[in-house]
Amino acid sequence: MKDLSGRTAFITGGAQGIGLGIARRLAREGVNLAIVDIDAEALEQARLELETAAPEQSIRVAAYKLDVRDRQAFAQVADQVEERLGPVSLLFNNAGVASGVTVAKMTYEMWDWVLGVNLQGVVNGIQTFLPRMIKRGAAGHLVNTASGAGLAATNAGFLYTTSKYAVVGLSESLRNELQAAGTGIGVSVLCPGPVATGIVSRSMMARPGARQEANSEMLSRLKEVDNHLLQHGVSIDAVGEMVLNGINNNSAYIFTDRLAEDLVIERTKSILACLPPRSDKNADTDARSLSLLAGGAGRSGS
Repeated sequence: MKDLSGRTAFITGGAQGIGLGIARRLAREGVNLAIVDIDAEALEQARLELETAAPEQSIRVAAYKLDVRDRQAFAQVADQVEERLGPVSLLFNNAGVASGVTVAKMTYEMWDWVLGVNLQGVVNGIQTFLPRMIKRGAAGHLVNTASGAGLAATNAGFLYTTSKYAVVGLSESLRNELQAAGTGIGVSVLCPGPVATGIVSRSMMARPGARQEANSEMLSRLKEVDNHLLQHGVSIDAVGEMVLNGINNNSAYIFTDRLAEDLVIERTKSILACLPPRSDKNADTDARSLSLLAGGAGRSGS
């Protein structure tokens, strides 16, 4: 998609971090913006900023408080946005949290929280908007925010990694099916490395039980992590530019750096090393099995 002017974008986690960086860049393209976030104060600040950021574009901005885990609220907000700004054809499932929980301290509550926001929030966005987009028959694009940790296991934590691996697989398979069906709707998965946001401290203070655990030592540690990201991470505005380029080029993946490269290579080598030996007989069987698993649908590349 090249000309985005006049379209409507829906951005979860849009009041801060990567979501705000995407919104800023789209504003300069003349895109009407619906930003949703769980932080009401940040939402109001972002709305005021975006309304004045590109006055020559005469864009419209709407802001709604939303917990992306709430399906009913998601649908209600979607209806309000499309009535106010027009049909959403650009969807950014961006809201996310970091886990920071060790295996020794994992709980069902933590699993539900991380997967609820990072994975179910993406599913809710897709299920809410994609059927509408397909029914209209017009071009569109989805960007799902995963992570470099969705491609290879890092030190980001097993809960976070689980959720991001799922988002990558969802995005890849959804892209293939939408292309095979000729919908004209593209899908990109954003896999950022370190970005200058406050996600670590925000996530740690929002997680279940955090208020009871919080102390000056913990807050100091979180501040150090966020300061490191601010100093060494890619800026949110740079990420916004990368995302726009990814949409324009219908890229399957959008990366902010090459930090995961070695890990991805090692993971691929490990997988290949564990595959059984190939023979002419099982090569034919493998090809037929893959065809059946794909439901006979054509496979498409990036």
